Amino acid sequence: MAIKSILFDLYGTLIDIETDESLEEIYRGIAHYLTYHGVYLHRWEVRDRYYEIMKQQKVEGGEEYPEIDVEAIWNSFLRQEGIGAPLVRRKLALFLAQLYRAISRKRLQLYPDVKRVLDELHPTYRMALVSDAQPCYALPEMKAVGLEGYFDPVIISAHYGFRKPDTRLMGKALDTMELMPAEVICVGNDMYRDIYGASRLGIRTIFVESNQGAKSHADVTPDYFAHRFEDVLKGIEALT
Repeated sequence: MAIKSILFDLYGTLIDIETDESLEEIYRGIAHYLTYHGVYLHRWEVRDRYYEIMKQQKVEGGEEYPEIDVEAIWNSFLRQEGIGAPLVRRKLALFLAQLYRAISRKRLQLYPDVKRVLDELHPTYRMALVSDAQPCYALPEMKAVGLEGYFDPVIISAHYGFRKPDTRLMGKALDTMELMPAEVICVGNDMYRDIYGASRLGIRTIFVESNQGAKSHADVTPDYFAHRFEDVLKGIEALT
């Protein structure tokens, strides 16, 4: 069966990102900002409450591979602090989520040759994105590095409450494109989330070596190893 679409992972595959959620500056900055909204908490109270709500959200979701929703976490946080107007709370929750990300982020850039490879593939294949991510992070960051417009559909785990290797995530991309697993190749950097996840659906896989992600997983072998991102082109040629 002919290959019609390439499914790409985002972080660690296309985008080289580094974040540090342990930074004191994150929680100090948010605690200081919240004083302008009548919320007076120490930075570590902010941190502890954030992680407490996150843990509760995962438990209540009941998923085998749970995914958080950071906007929902901050919305719950603000509701607990008495900010009751839903529209105000939603806007502020989005701002706090992106402020958290902005302070924690140390690096955001494409891996070498990503744009060249995508430009070469774009005329021939439908390209989709399946990412364990938050839309309030991923969509602006994709735009910032020049990836906007390459992928349709864009499947982001926070919309659904579960993450890879849950087969439903890649399954949503297949359903949207009305394609069978045999018509798709998955490209990712994580042997567990991406390669194992795709192989569970019978999707052929290309593993991209990068500075992120699990390099191995028991009894999992990709159909092609790409030692550099540009080797994805060779992998697709070999698998088609």
